Amino acid sequence: MNLIIVESPAKARTIKNFLGKDYDVIASKGHIRDLPKSRFGIEIDEETHTIVPKYSVAKENAPTVKEIKEKAKKADTIYIATDEDREGEAIGWHIAHAIKKDPQELPRIVFHEITKNAIKHALESARKIDMDMVNAQQARRLLDRIVGYKLSPLLSSKIQKGLSGGRVQSSTLKLVVDREKEIRAFVPEEYWSIDTTFKTNIEANLIKHKNEKIEKLTIKNKDQASAIVESVKNDSFTIAKIETKQRKSSTPPPFMTSTLQQTASSKLGFSPKKTMMLAQALYEGVKTPDGTSGVITYMRTDSLNLAKEAVDAVRGIIESRYGAKYLPKSAKVYTKKAKGAQEAHEAIRPTMLQFTPEVASKYLKADELKLYRLIYDRFMACQMEDAVFEQQSIIFKGDENEYRASGRKLIFEGFYKVTGTEDKDKLLPTLKEGDTAEIEKIKPEQHFTEPPSRYSEASLIKKLEAEGVGRPSTYAPTIATLTNRTYVSIEKKQIVPTEIAFTVTEILEKHFSNIVDINFTANMEEQLDEIAEGDIDWEKLLIDFYDKFMQQIADGKEQIVSLKMAKPLGRNCPKCGSELLLRSGRFGQFVACSGFPKCKYTEQVDEEGNKVEKKEEVAEDKCEKCGGDMVIKNGRNGQFLACANYPDCKNTKSIQVEEKVSETPCPDCGGKLSLKNSRRGPFWGCENYPDCKFISKFEPTTIKCTQDGCDGVLAPRTFRNKEVYECVKCKTKTPREEIDQK
Repeated sequence: MNLIIVESPAKARTIKNFLGKDYDVIASKGHIRDLPKSRFGIEIDEETHTIVPKYSVAKENAPTVKEIKEKAKKADTIYIATDEDREGEAIGWHIAHAIKKDPQELPRIVFHEITKNAIKHALESARKIDMDMVNAQQARRLLDRIVGYKLSPLLSSKIQKGLSGGRVQSSTLKLVVDREKEIRAFVPEEYWSIDTTFKTNIEANLIKHKNEKIEKLTIKNKDQASAIVESVKNDSFTIAKIETKQRKSSTPPPFMTSTLQQTASSKLGFSPKKTMMLAQALYEGVKTPDGTSGVITYMRTDSLNLAKEAVDAVRGIIESRYGAKYLPKSAKVYTKKAKGAQEAHEAIRPTMLQFTPEVASKYLKADELKLYRLIYDRFMACQMEDAVFEQQSIIFKGDENEYRASGRKLIFEGFYKVTGTEDKDKLLPTLKEGDTAEIEKIKPEQHFTEPPSRYSEASLIKKLEAEGVGRPSTYAPTIATLTNRTYVSIEKKQIVPTEIAFTVTEILEKHFSNIVDINFTANMEEQLDEIAEGDIDWEKLLIDFYDKFMQQIADGKEQIVSLKMAKPLGRNCPKCGSELLLRSGRFGQFVACSGFPKCKYTEQVDEEGNKVEKKEEVAEDKCEKCGGDMVIKNGRNGQFLACANYPDCKNTKSIQVEEKVSETPCPDCGGKLSLKNSRRGPFWGCENYPDCKFISKFEPTTIKCTQDGCDGVLAPRTFRNKEVYECVKCKTKTPREEIDQK
């Protein structure tokens, strides 16, 4: 028996379908060994002055490791079949260590697509784990841990709780903040256009006045525009030149991760996160007429390479389906890559050309089909002939003014045969040079320059790609992190920074300029590439960065002035008599005792800063000692009843949580949810614990989350004294009235 270890259960099921009884396939479910979550996990060897990562297997991954170990003991050969990128290479290396095997002794197999032929070919051409790629991933992981683990607490201590900083995250945030600064500083500038319609309904643009070239901002006010209009009215025009040229519209290259995310955003309205979730499903395996199979190649890639076999196959289909005129004489080769591209993958393409979108419509879900059609059509289009347009231009010349009219006509559709085009022909009538031309209408119009537009998710990804920041796998998570940390919000598909984003960026610019510097971040990516190529020592890179960065952290602790609000209120704490202060926290303003941490008295305040009285829930029970009301309190071991006349009466007693089962099934596994008690109060937990670890403080509903790509359900809760629905998975909060109206 041979054992193949992959990353995802879906991939494991698909591969299992292709192989016989001699193979068992198991999934590691991602990383099974990593830096610990609860501590820094990095030590410095004082003798060698090197960084030593302290990897461990998390508790939740222990059952998976145990199962892999048991299967590995019985296996004749153990194949590492994780994804073919740095992350996958490192996961394979960690798997080997977790099951007590020498990584260099386990055969490593890779494939760009999950099809029967690809898997069999991979088994025939196994290699060893590439330690240079592993070290590049280790360097990236440790760099991100150093920055995140040391910078985030500093920001939280100096500004407000819950803030974070990151190597890619913070430089990306600076891009968004800088764009917003440009928008806020923008001063609109007035300009005028003078468009004219000549008889036979030809619309033309003014290009010259008194031999001066007219550009966008040439005509600055109404007086200038009026003077030119009078000149045009008194002018006599003839057709000075008619020009017709052929222009080609080049075929688009196949998709890589960034361009797929951008196109899916602009054409389908999908968020990058949703696009990658759908692409992962298409890659790992879906139902087809021939059984479960992966229908696209690996979706995390910055390469435009295409397998010769795939290109030959699609060229044959193009010729048979559309005719020889749509097929170039030789295959088109695309070599341009994103800045710093490193993984030796193919571009994203369909793996089975016979699985057309028409066939796929019977097997795929609606959104999967939309994305698959996009990928399929783009691959087909990239090997077709260019589209050809006839470009027309007419120059109308007068004594003082000159106009140009432009038009075009599609004369050969080429790849548009597959992708379609939204551009409509704009045809000009047949005219002769030297003929006179009469004006039908003159339209002077006032305009104001527009500020630069905010980034959309698609345009931000395009910018990150162009600057060489991050990698295909990091684009979507980076934007998600900025959103989850409330640094930005997505409004009408635009990324809008919050005020805290300006504060954080300003501090980082002053004290950690390298962390927010795009060039520094991109250069670091290039050095990681060089580690993967074996040209740079990864440990030296880390220690050099660590020494300088930790000095910055030390300086920051001393030099950064705390921005936490601490406004005296002019009244004293009712518990200890110390002065009360108005402070700012992650969830807004609150009142706290200046004697903290000895005195932990706090008061809730609303958005206007007014005190909100804490209302304790009164139980039906009466105090057996004094007859007073009993109120519900939260204690270390759960909720309990206490006499409202405390401290005169200190009677307390425990309460039992009523057995209650939710009508809503567990959103993670479909099991029953029941109400349980804990030291932090009651919560809803799944019956399938510990296999399913779902918990929620509030009972979930059957209402689906409104965020793209999230399949969570909503639970009612109170947030900042307002009723909201919160997704149990992505934690997105929506005002209750919005959901109720829907």
